[in-house]
Amino acid sequence: MITLQQAADDARLHLQQLHGHRERDQQRQVWRDAAATVQAAVTHYARTHSLNRHEVEARLRQLVPRTVQ
Repeated sequence: MITLQQAADDARLHLQQLHGHRERDQQRQVWRDAAATVQAAVTHYARTHSLNRHEVEARLRQLVPRTVQ
């Protein structure tokens, strides 16, 4: 999950650095897909370990601090 979260954060950072409308739209989709993958992994992990999904996500955020504002 850490690697997935880092990939989503990297995709968002890349999005912020783009200026062209078409490039931003394409990268936005990459970021959304990566973020959805993270959410699915968090949900699956929480369910299989009988944990609160929000607590799992919060712990993941502690392990992978946001590099993007």
